[in-house]
Amino acid sequence: MKRINFPSLILVAGLLFIYLPMVIMVIYSFNASKLVTVWGGWSLKWYFGLLDNTQLMTAVMRSLEIAFYTAIAAVALGTVAAFVLTRIPNFKGRTLFGGMVTAPLVMPEVITGLSLLLLFVAMAQLVGWPAERGMMTIWIAHTTFCTAYVAVVVSARLRELDLSIEEAAMDLGAKPWKVFFLITIPMIAPSLAAGGMMSFALSLDDLVLASFVSGPGSTTLPMEVFSAVRLGVKPEINAVASLILLSVSLFTFTSWFLMARAEKRRRAEISQMLQMQSVT
Repeated sequence: MKRINFPSLILVAGLLFIYLPMVIMVIYSFNASKLVTVWGGWSLKWYFGLLDNTQLMTAVMRSLEIAFYTAIAAVALGTVAAFVLTRIPNFKGRTLFGGMVTAPLVMPEVITGLSLLLLFVAMAQLVGWPAERGMMTIWIAHTTFCTAYVAVVVSARLRELDLSIEEAAMDLGAKPWKVFFLITIPMIAPSLAAGGMMSFALSLDDLVLASFVSGPGSTTLPMEVFSAVRLGVKPEINAVASLILLSVSLFTFTSWFLMARAEKRRRAEISQMLQMQSVT
């Protein structure tokens, strides 16, 4: 009798636990019935119905726009913070600065959201900005939250870099800013991409922060979905969630394919160089 491989069983159970609900959601997005728990045959009417659901599609586009700008701002701020923490080892207030950068990682989102709400209210009373809460305040809140994740990812990559390459470039006369943009940035590009994608996903998924700092006319997709499912899950929710899942899967597969092809090309170049050196 063949013995059961316990690690493989645990792996399969974990994958089913994670992905089986997604598969069920995608299947029921093609359900012809208005009741999501009753199968009424295959249909695409809920996907076509999204075109008429202006409120839901507006929330989708607003969330995508906020997530895009959040990813850009978080990568820029997080990279600068990581560079300061890793390349400037001794400066006054370094411990405090590091703690403030990574605080959103361990702080509950409810506390962060309430703190930002009080900050925006106080700023509006003192300087008159922001006049009202909306996309701008959501973007600031998401950037504050995601910058910590980018800083941690980029810091780990910066600590692994070989500083001799940068030192050689500066010995040859390159300015520090030129070394940073032409040597350091390309070497940490994978971590920047990872931080950007993580920030985009976290912003697109956030509900708690947006609930605190949003205002009228700035409802995001998670807020729209949350308010809709309180009255029962609608088939349109399954459809839009399936489309987002498809988009994320295609983007992830494309990124993996490009990275794998670049790695394969790099290995081929290294192998060719070694062969040329062995011949000479």
